[in-house]
Amino acid sequence: MGELRIDLLGTSFSITATEDSQHLERLLGYYENIVNDVSKIPAVKNNSLRTSILAGLMLCDELYKTKSTVAELKNNSASHSQPLPVKTQANDNNAEVQERTLRMIEKINKVLD
Repeated sequence: MGELRIDLLGTSFSITATEDSQHLERLLGYYENIVNDVSKIPAVKNNSLRTSILAGLMLCDELYKTKSTVAELKNNSASHSQPLPVKTQANDNNAEVQERTLRMIEKINKVLD
């Protein structure tokens, strides 16, 4: 059982989870890195709600791509005698992050308007 104090985007709270505290701290650190990358984009500066939504979407995108890659590798390895090379999910460079974030902002703005 782990506990974590979160101070991020102008809000503070504590959580308790079944995972240990070190794991929770690693997750928060990873999320903070994504939030920091997103918050550098001029269109989301000083908007905590947009920053957190876009950071969450970027994490979902990363998870979806990883799961898709794993499923594809499983399917291909079942039908091939030699495994295919694994494509690793590296952190997006800032230009790609900014481009994807701006597209997401446009979609969110359409929904909110």
